[in-house]
Amino acid sequence: MRMLHTMLRVGDLDRSIGFYTEMLGMKLLRRQEYPEGQFTLAFVGYGDEDSNTVLELTYNWDQDHYDLGSGFGHVAIEVDDIYQAAEAIRARGGKIIREPGPMNAGSTIIAFVEDPDGYAIELLGARH
Repeated sequence: MRMLHTMLRVGDLDRSIGFYTEMLGMKLLRRQEYPEGQFTLAFVGYGDEDSNTVLELTYNWDQDHYDLGSGFGHVAIEVDDIYQAAEAIRARGGKIIREPGPMNAGSTIIAFVEDPDGYAIELLGARH
């Protein structure tokens, strides 16, 4: 078994694809419209779905926003240089919601950025 993807519902698919590809460097892997169901799916990630876990962005045509609730935490992404990654995201207009620094109960350096729909994305320094 292996983990395939995490699904996030988004209010503006093109805006979300832009965030994940332009801000976080993912690639749009595939996009498919389902007119009978009135939704569109887009899969983004850092590599082929055959060997990488990806994000499924689901756009329901009649919904432009969602209440995130309190159950969802965040999606985590490993970066080579957390300080450089946070600055690059900020320079592109991204919203940093926690500056890079040690986590509360340890020494791991983390940061958080918010996607256009309010989902938290954790940045973690690469483990070497």
